[in-house]
Amino acid sequence: MDAAFNVKDPDFRASPYTGMTKRHYIDCAKYLLERAFTHVADKDAPFAFPIVPGKTYPQVDSPPWRFRSHEFESLERTLTLAAPLMHVEPEVEIRGIRLRDYYCGQLYKMFTPGNPQSLPLPEDMPDATYQFTCEFGGLFKTLLLLPDVIWPYFTQRQKDEMAACISAWAHHRTTQNNWRIFNLVALSFLKKHGYRIDEDLLKSHLLWVVSYHSGEGWYLEQTYNYYTISLFIVYGTIWCRAFGDEHYPEIAATIERSAYEMMKTYPNFFARDGYINMWARSICYRTWISGGFPVSFMLKDGSPLDPGWARRLCSGSILQFVSRQDFYFNDIPALGFYGHREYMVQNYSCPGSPFLMFLPFICLALPDDSPFWTARENEGFWPELGTASRISVLEKPGLVLVNHGKTGASEIVPGKTYYDDPNYSKLSYNTHFPWEDHDPEGGTAMEYAFRSLDPRDLRGEDINFYLTGRTIGNEAAARADYSISKSMVYNGIRKGVLYRQAIMRQPPNNGVGYIIDLAELSLPGGVLRVDRSRLAFEHELTLGCYGLPHLGGAAAVTKTFGDARRKVITAAIAGRRVALVAYSGWDDLRARVHSGRNAETDESTVIYAHRKRLAKNPAMELMISVLLHRTDDGAWTEEELDPIRSIQIMDITPSCSALGARLGLRDGRSVVIDFADVDGERRC
Repeated sequence: MDAAFNVKDPDFRASPYTGMTKRHYIDCAKYLLERAFTHVADKDAPFAFPIVPGKTYPQVDSPPWRFRSHEFESLERTLTLAAPLMHVEPEVEIRGIRLRDYYCGQLYKMFTPGNPQSLPLPEDMPDATYQFTCEFGGLFKTLLLLPDVIWPYFTQRQKDEMAACISAWAHHRTTQNNWRIFNLVALSFLKKHGYRIDEDLLKSHLLWVVSYHSGEGWYLEQTYNYYTISLFIVYGTIWCRAFGDEHYPEIAATIERSAYEMMKTYPNFFARDGYINMWARSICYRTWISGGFPVSFMLKDGSPLDPGWARRLCSGSILQFVSRQDFYFNDIPALGFYGHREYMVQNYSCPGSPFLMFLPFICLALPDDSPFWTARENEGFWPELGTASRISVLEKPGLVLVNHGKTGASEIVPGKTYYDDPNYSKLSYNTHFPWEDHDPEGGTAMEYAFRSLDPRDLRGEDINFYLTGRTIGNEAAARADYSISKSMVYNGIRKGVLYRQAIMRQPPNNGVGYIIDLAELSLPGGVLRVDRSRLAFEHELTLGCYGLPHLGGAAAVTKTFGDARRKVITAAIAGRRVALVAYSGWDDLRARVHSGRNAETDESTVIYAHRKRLAKNPAMELMISVLLHRTDDGAWTEEELDPIRSIQIMDITPSCSALGARLGLRDGRSVVIDFADVDGERRC
């Protein structure tokens, strides 16, 4: 077997960019399942994906129910590939095992008592929420979409036997936000097939789900992330077509409306070549967000997307991973982004979890004459961009999407982040420069990293001690490391400038003494930052650019230079390079090699700006910088590395705000940075 999937006999007439047609999706599904089934001993055995030591489950000392959960999750999530494949090839076999027989046999064993693989029932366990609920939702989302592949092959007696287990979990306690979708999908499946359910509970879940809609197609899910697309939109649309239109038409129409809103900017999340952005939690699910492309062709009034562009992006996102050898670990998708990276996964994941990334294979449920299959691949708006950048503002979730025509990369700029987590808290996320984990020693990629030098912190004494006479658990050791922002606040866009705030400390110490007011303007292939430091005590600060992996063990090549107006540092690896230009507010520019932080390799280089302020009452300052990226080996031009023609610092702006600037850019623009009433404009 090939070390990675490659498109055999590509069809460049129908798909000039990827060569992928429906036939190749089928080939890819078979390839991935062939590798997965190396962990199936025989047709009666469950998936036995090897345990991965670390934070994921199960571990050798886990209770038995965690192993049952691992088996169920692995079965259900591989069905994300197997069910669409069975839909187009009902008799398909993988490694001599007919898939229909295998999945039917395994599900029957899991859902009926007395088998070694039987799932526990909720009443047999402490009252809590469990991964089983999530997998029941995934399973019945698939069976609602593809009613022909599994359920018809059980006898009525077998169905009735299994229904007791299904019902117990469908009616069991759930948790907030997206998990309600799992319960309502399972309840809907039971009702659709004639089983009694608590209909008041089903309706309650539905209304809760609708209540999470925040606007522009987005749903609140702890903070804003890909769950809006992959669960609220994909699962929601499948539920509408299979059940909601008939039984809850008003609610279904509401969910449908949000899907149409989402689709207005959905393709803008992807790079020109279809690459997805490593952003938010559940990173190992990767391309599950691409499920929005085929599901859009299941909307009542048809997809609002260009079908040729939709398939091009969907196929490109899949090839981003399946064509890489380092994507596979133990013959299945690694728990990471490319290879296995422990810091990138959550403790609710198991070795089978990444198979959810194959959600876009629901495209095999679309008929052969669907526009998704018949349209010729194209690149949407990208050819029109030239070297310009396209900016889309989603005010409600506080997201700004930037598509860089100059580099083909796309960025997500988040504005409403509620905790210090590199999955969410970075200044921006780039499709071709996956994020790096935080480094407590400083120089963190694409973050402001802050270290207190306040002597009261260094003594482990609360900064308000002189007012209160007591400490509140301020440990000196905790202040020795750099920390990242505790939350990000969205303040809106004014005259083309995006305003946000990075709150560097949590209550009770976050008042107005630990704020960095952020102002940024998009440039071709980068961003111009004019950030106002309101850090009131002694501190050290770094601002990192995107990290560069050491591919093949080769370190990035860095250069530092400048003149009286600005300092410049650049770094380059094959096919990628970055630059950081500092005009004011910074002491020096540095490069740092990080270990165990990058998504692609164990070592990486980050270039960053650095400053140290030791005054007891540091002045406010404007930190003016430019951060650039390239996706080629071309040389930087003088214009790129010096995009600012003039800088006028204003103590008081025309709007009577403190410390702003008027900038003249080399592209002819004149920009005023004005933080007027920025605290009152907070939108969290």
